[in-house]
Amino acid sequence: MNREPTISPTVSAKPGNGTPAKRRGLGRDVVVASICGGVVALMVGASYAAVPFYNWFCRATGFNGTTQVATSAPATGPIARKIAVRFDANVAPGLPWKFEPEQNEIEVNIGQVVTVFYTVTNQAARTTAAQAAYNVAPLTVGSYFQKINCFCFTEQTMAPGEKREMPVVFYVDPSIADDHENDGLNTITLSYTFYPVKDPVVKPLASGEGDKRKGNL
Repeated sequence: MNREPTISPTVSAKPGNGTPAKRRGLGRDVVVASICGGVVALMVGASYAAVPFYNWFCRATGFNGTTQVATSAPATGPIARKIAVRFDANVAPGLPWKFEPEQNEIEVNIGQVVTVFYTVTNQAARTTAAQAAYNVAPLTVGSYFQKINCFCFTEQTMAPGEKREMPVVFYVDPSIADDHENDGLNTITLSYTFYPVKDPVVKPLASGEGDKRKGNL
């Protein structure tokens, strides 16, 4: 007797439905695509965050000779140990400024608050703007070099032919005396480089009260 073929009840006869294996494959592809998209988004976000994070890290740790920002003189006051501080000034290519320290080197007591001046002249016949990058050498001294006020904190805009005296108020933290790796340290070099600003912030010229000579704080 001939037998008629039968259809297993576990297999759907409706058109358009894929097998369970095919559906699992599609689900896996969606998950992989989502993960790849998330990784790309994370990498893009990290690239934008890298520079500000690096700057924050340098300011917080003194890494790479980055100086620190102080709000007042050290509570302990100056100590007897002295140290020489040298001043270096540079201008990046494309910026028509003359930039130099008024003193190349001074000797100070560690913990003494000192005000020094740099002179800047805009040699162009147009208004130009720039901001200074800075560090100290040796690079390990960055965490001990404290600035209370500095022209490098803000962007500087100079009128055609303008000459300006820009102050730096700083001290060397007395805690450096407890760091025996710096027992033989005799000289610190404070270095600045002005870089041109392509799209300066529109604001009044920065030659206000902060640039007037007030002596040591």
